[in-house]
Amino acid sequence: MTAFVRNQWYVAAYAHEVGRDLLGRTILGEPILLYRTEDGRPVALADRCVHRRFPLSEKPSRLDGDRVVCGYHGFTYGTDGVCVSVPAQRRIPRTARLATYPVVEQDSFVWVWIGDREPGDTLPPRAPWLDSSDHTVVCGMEPLDADYGLLVDNLLDLSHETYLHGGYIGTPEVAETPITTEVDDKSGVVYVSRHMDDAECPPFYAKSTGIAGRITRWQDIEYHAPCLYLLHSRIAPVGAPGPNPDGSDPHAFHVEVVYGITPSTEKTTYDFWAVARDFALDDQRVSDFLRENNHTVVMQDVVALNVLQKALDTEKPGYQELSINIDTGGLAARRILARMAAENAAPAEAGVR
Repeated sequence: MTAFVRNQWYVAAYAHEVGRDLLGRTILGEPILLYRTEDGRPVALADRCVHRRFPLSEKPSRLDGDRVVCGYHGFTYGTDGVCVSVPAQRRIPRTARLATYPVVEQDSFVWVWIGDREPGDTLPPRAPWLDSSDHTVVCGMEPLDADYGLLVDNLLDLSHETYLHGGYIGTPEVAETPITTEVDDKSGVVYVSRHMDDAECPPFYAKSTGIAGRITRWQDIEYHAPCLYLLHSRIAPVGAPGPNPDGSDPHAFHVEVVYGITPSTEKTTYDFWAVARDFALDDQRVSDFLRENNHTVVMQDVVALNVLQKALDTEKPGYQELSINIDTGGLAARRILARMAAENAAPAEAGVR
């Protein structure tokens, strides 16, 4: 199992999912209630009534103004988690309060801080294309019955596109082209790049961009441990000029693929996915195509990782895993996640002694 990394920001929901209906999510094993106040501010509280542990996200629980009313016995809580009303008595037990979680709404995501200390000045990593007028976005979320580390491995080794996603996003060149990997251990970021100078154009790009022939295809990954994955994808016809010295790139199409990788429990994960493009911004047919195709690709990963998790659960202790060059990024991510988890656990363990 990949250890949980606490004292970090995690994607809890898309901003459009959080409204005046009560939404429940479980993050790092903690049940969390999400909603918006009447003035639009997102709130995150523990999703269990202190009285008999009824999930506050379940009906008939409801909002009364900005207060949450438990649908089982009527315990009522403010946005600060403090209970303000209990049935049949005026005295409210001083322990009647819910845990609260820091929240940041950024780049179309609602992020929640999970940990035993405050985030201070620490902010979530950015995915600005998701909330930019220069891009059009399609997005979704799929739950996995698998360890979140398996999804990290999957996304940092895109050679699997050739085999698992053939006919959609994969072509032979993805598996054939070597990668370069850089690791920023201090910042907890892994960079993996694969630049294909002459590649088949997969249907995902051929039908969305209109390119008929072979392409130059760049895949530049940034994984910001533990939660955010960015894939900067550049597609251009073979022979088209490259980026200009000032960074502009008018001869290419650009797709930013974003994943929020949020552990729910030890063996379940929220897979938030989004595809932002800088072309055909107002073409609904392109949006529909990319949404359907990327959802298919995501579901192919979901099915494969669920199968893989079941297989790993049956392995005998001490089995040997084989790794090769394409696993360099994934192995670096594993090391970073293990270090981050250990650093967070160390103070608590020291306190026990």
